[in-house]
Amino acid sequence: MQHLDVLVVGAGLSGIGAAYRLQTQSPDRTYAVLEAREDLGGTWDLFRYPGIRSDSDMFTLGFPFHPWKAAKAIADGPSILDYLHETATKYGIDRHIRFNRRVLAASWSTGDARWTVQTEQESYTCSFLYVCSGYYDYDSGYVVDFPGLAEFEGRVVHPQHWPEDLDYTGRRVVVIGSGATAVTLVPAMADRAEHVTMLQRSPSYIASRPARDALSDRIRAVLPEGLAHRVIRGKNVAFSSLTYGAFRRWPAQAAWLLNKAVARQLPDSIPADPHFVPRYKPWDQRLCLVPDADLFRALTEGSASVVTDEIDTFTADGIRVRSGDHLPADVVVTATGLQMVALGKIKLTVDGRPVDVHDTFVYQGMMLSGVPNLAWCIGYTNNSWTLRSDLTSQYVCRLLNHLSRTRTTICVPRIDAAAYGAPARPVVDLTSGYIRRAAHLLPRQGTTGPWRLQQNYAKDLLRLRLAPLTHPDLHFTNPPQPERRTA
Repeated sequence: MQHLDVLVVGAGLSGIGAAYRLQTQSPDRTYAVLEAREDLGGTWDLFRYPGIRSDSDMFTLGFPFHPWKAAKAIADGPSILDYLHETATKYGIDRHIRFNRRVLAASWSTGDARWTVQTEQESYTCSFLYVCSGYYDYDSGYVVDFPGLAEFEGRVVHPQHWPEDLDYTGRRVVVIGSGATAVTLVPAMADRAEHVTMLQRSPSYIASRPARDALSDRIRAVLPEGLAHRVIRGKNVAFSSLTYGAFRRWPAQAAWLLNKAVARQLPDSIPADPHFVPRYKPWDQRLCLVPDADLFRALTEGSASVVTDEIDTFTADGIRVRSGDHLPADVVVTATGLQMVALGKIKLTVDGRPVDVHDTFVYQGMMLSGVPNLAWCIGYTNNSWTLRSDLTSQYVCRLLNHLSRTRTTICVPRIDAAAYGAPARPVVDLTSGYIRRAAHLLPRQGTTGPWRLQQNYAKDLLRLRLAPLTHPDLHFTNPPQPERRTA
């Protein structure tokens, strides 16, 4: 059984970033990255559906230590995957990744001050476990048992497992959904399909944005590469944070602005209401990004259409909706959402006691109450994932270095629920369906202090990189010494 100082679970954006920070900020620690799949990339290796792309700009979604150099700020999935391979190779991270190592369980022993980590092939021990597998279930997406589905004679696919042999050229396609995946698929498939219909039960807020950032291009043209990257990154972080704050503070005005912008881009044949006027407030759910207005262009050209209704039943050659209309289809894409999991579905035990993750609270947005020497890396919901994940990795390195300096081996957060934890809130505080479905699985957050996720990069930057590590709720200890027996 091999022992390492740190085991990182997952070789996607978060895992690769974590590996770099360990190498540079805590270089005396041995580490390995355990990846369940056959290749690195995480989400960007898994999803292969047409049009797959980022919904955050690559100057902030990319790594601060390895600037994004391509022209497009909103990048396609294959380009992002190439970027991740390039990063892992350049910094030697790929030599630390062990593929086809799905972590099944992890058991902590206080007496030994270490984790025993079980994969499908072998076991490891480590002093610190860092889970960077995100919170999506990579095995399956959310599948709805639609009425009459067995009667449909066409092909039904889920975006999470896109079949390589699917040829939709000249076919009639119905995409069920209104979220980020659906608004990506519709214009991408409209280029080859006979017609694409987006069938949604209720709309989402959508915003158009140029795929290329003209101001960033000008900055890169006049400043050295490193400085230009920092300036662009800071600009984009500030813009996103200020926009999010304004939308949350003035939701009615934000809704009016978003709805008016969408209405200007729609053809006269498609009214904004009911197709693009959501029932919720802006940022109660994540905002859908449309690069270069490609969705609205497809709607204007007539290669795509939108129907807002509920499904009555599938038929042999399409879908009948509640209004009585029939939508003909040869291919149906069920962009019905993802499933969330906590810590990659790893079964945790602490000193023989099973851990119900839902009963725990997150400390500093990463550690679980009552669980020693473990961190879980998640990103922002209102900004680029990497902004938060990189702060988390740097905090983990600070924590490891503090343990070395103080010659302690165990750190565990403990919450006073009466002071911080009531009323408990979901760790991901949005109203999206995939989040509500997973509420019973995910850990929770408190109301204040280090137990509250701020969703604010500036505050987290100060708290995670500059503020002291010591806090009354974070306990540093060593394993209990065995009692000495006297003759």
